[in-house]
Amino acid sequence: MAGAGVRPAVRADAGLPTELPPPLPGEALHARVARTLRGAIVAGTLPQGTRLPGHRALAGRLGVSRNTLVDALEQLEAEGYLQTRPRSGTRVAVPAPPPADAPPSPLPLSAWASRALAGAVPDVGGDYVVDFRVGQPVPELYPAGAWAQALARQARAAEYALPPDPDAELGPLETRRALAAYLNAERGARVTPDMVMLTGGTQASLDALARVFLEEGRVAALEDPTYPGARAALGATGATLWPVPVDEQGLDPAALPRQATLLYLTPGAQYPTTALLPAARQAEVVAWAARSGAFVLEDDYAADLHHGGRPPAAMQGLAPERVILLGSFSKSLAPVTRSGYLVAPREVVRVLAGTRPLTDRAPATLDARALADVLASGAYARHLRGARQAIRHRHEVLLAALDAELPGWRVTPARAGLHVHLTLPPGLPEAEVIQQAAAAGVALTPAGPLAQLPRPPAVLLAFAHLTPERLRAGVGRLARAMAPNARNSVDTSR
Repeated sequence: MAGAGVRPAVRADAGLPTELPPPLPGEALHARVARTLRGAIVAGTLPQGTRLPGHRALAGRLGVSRNTLVDALEQLEAEGYLQTRPRSGTRVAVPAPPPADAPPSPLPLSAWASRALAGAVPDVGGDYVVDFRVGQPVPELYPAGAWAQALARQARAAEYALPPDPDAELGPLETRRALAAYLNAERGARVTPDMVMLTGGTQASLDALARVFLEEGRVAALEDPTYPGARAALGATGATLWPVPVDEQGLDPAALPRQATLLYLTPGAQYPTTALLPAARQAEVVAWAARSGAFVLEDDYAADLHHGGRPPAAMQGLAPERVILLGSFSKSLAPVTRSGYLVAPREVVRVLAGTRPLTDRAPATLDARALADVLASGAYARHLRGARQAIRHRHEVLLAALDAELPGWRVTPARAGLHVHLTLPPGLPEAEVIQQAAAAGVALTPAGPLAQLPRPPAVLLAFAHLTPERLRAGVGRLARAMAPNARNSVDTSR
């Protein structure tokens, strides 16, 4: 008869698992056993006080070796789930948590997270024969050899006991020097190294600037239509967004608000219409910024991928005290590098460097030094000459195919960048074009979600990632899919 105060052992046979669940990626066998037993304890099938069978019996039940089982039990004992005492065996040491009476409550998201999620444009996946959607990587245009050599050189030369750098949050000085020299020579900018901060890309730059300068009650102006990542980053702060209409010459300065904190624009190749902002309008924007006290965020996303001749000078060169230049090498070098930068007045850079440790760190030093290497050695300039030639040829092939197959659709030739803007014939909705093209195996990007103000229906076609043969085939497929609405006679025999 059991003595007073001695709790009888609970038999484990009924609650013991009889087999192990499928392994998780990279999971060791003893960890899999521990996960199985832990789950039974948490689920309550092995209640507190349950005495487990002996090691050999339990190992045989689970189909593992005794050593594997012992490793699993030791792990669970270290975590507090089991307790082993001499002559008492191994028992479950913790009670199962009480069952939840109510369904899980919604995530307690902050206002910033809710606004950020609401402002994002979802990417619709799918398998397509020809994919014209924007954002496609162009791997054959990346200088993989030059980049690998630069990384190797910098890895061999790396100093692993660097002295403290007061500007560490800005990125390596040699990279900032190389960027300043490149932007001054190639983009007509006015930059010194202490005006440069390295980032993980343009989106990271936008997020940092939005957090520093925007909040509820402030105004952020931006082109309409515009890059959705900019709208999401600026809008997530709670600031009021002021859409500024875009015409065939880019942003209309006459529609700017009287006062704003930031203005986002893409003067070198307006996204998504590809319009070039003329010098007269640039001067109007700079004068407005001086009057209103705003900073202009110049996204220079396509400058290095200009199709003909030298790219237009950066707006930053007109007013370095008011224009913050944002750039990235993700399209012209490789997305994997995550090499971006911003150029701002020194006082702005100091604020960004001071707040950066709360949310971010400077990009990896080795990648940053490799970027300085490819810029200073001339490898990047040589790469661009070949890349621009290939992109220009594919652009011309696409324009010729569109003119031949869909002459009723108005295409805006791109002076820079990797896509064209195609305005649809009157009466033809974007949704119908997207749907019929998808049914034919052709993916397009609708322009409608990029705008808040009313605009004619349009689609975007990315071209640089497709060979000339694929470009012609894709346009032919699109024309056949839209034959009833294409307003031209399409040869469907091909």
